Amino acid sequence: MNLRLAALAALLFCAPVVGDDAVFIQVLGIAQDAGYPQTGCYRPHCMRAWQDSSLRRKASAIAVVDTGHKTRYLFDATPDMREQLYDLHRSAPDDALALDGVFLTHGHMGHYTGLMHFGREAVGAAGIPVYVMPRMHTFLANNGPWDQLVRLRNIELRSLEDGKAVVLSTRVTVTPFLVPHRDEYTETVGYRIEGPNKSAVFIPDIDKWEMWDTDIRDLVRSVDFALVDATFFRDGELGERDMSEIKHPFVTESMDLLMELDKKERARVIFIHMNHTNPLLIDGSPEQAAVESRGFRYAREGLRLDL
Repeated sequence: MNLRLAALAALLFCAPVVGDDAVFIQVLGIAQDAGYPQTGCYRPHCMRAWQDSSLRRKASAIAVVDTGHKTRYLFDATPDMREQLYDLHRSAPDDALALDGVFLTHGHMGHYTGLMHFGREAVGAAGIPVYVMPRMHTFLANNGPWDQLVRLRNIELRSLEDGKAVVLSTRVTVTPFLVPHRDEYTETVGYRIEGPNKSAVFIPDIDKWEMWDTDIRDLVRSVDFALVDATFFRDGELGERDMSEIKHPFVTESMDLLMELDKKERARVIFIHMNHTNPLLIDGSPEQAAVESRGFRYAREGLRLDL
């Protein structure tokens, strides 16, 4: 009897999503590349999560799910992909929707190394499309162990161009756009995602807003959801380290810049990609309250944004 109830519960959990003709973004991770808590960090802000696994957070990633076309796309392949694909399976089951591809933003640890899970030591995937900019294409094709994924056809690299839209279906279009960042090996891009009714941008990593030739205020006005870099909350967050060397826009800076937006526009801004030092990771923190009091939002794992 218990097994029957469990099976029924599982069916009911999955049925609303599979039965919908929906397009949506699902947030699969909210932390900076190294996750939370971070390797080797045993200070109080990390110890709370070491001691309570429910407080741990996965590296920043999202999925775009189209239940009508039975497709799922990942945006960034993180080291936490194993758990993230399970989270995605719970809301958009593998037996109902295929994983049709992965869009990569850039070549830093938390954004592409999850490709390892497609290799023969893991799932031994067959031809998963991986959408990449030119330098990322060259990097993956010519450096081990990633080139093995290409040679064994676990993944199939598909080229992107700055500003050129990729039509995934009659209902979903994705357009990459270059953003300034620390580009040792590859370019860095954000993505504009157009659904049948709403649109979003995903910019997990970028340098200071003034270093970009696009006005983030205009970009926010042009979409329904803006998932943007929240690596650090404020200056001084790293103790004695000079944070002028780190170009991420602080959340405090982003909020100050975006305060000229009206209330409805500010609600479109969702902060994501938080370093282990960022107090936005701590539920009930004054910083979370400050973001909400100014009309902005912060991402949570499992957040669904209907497109």
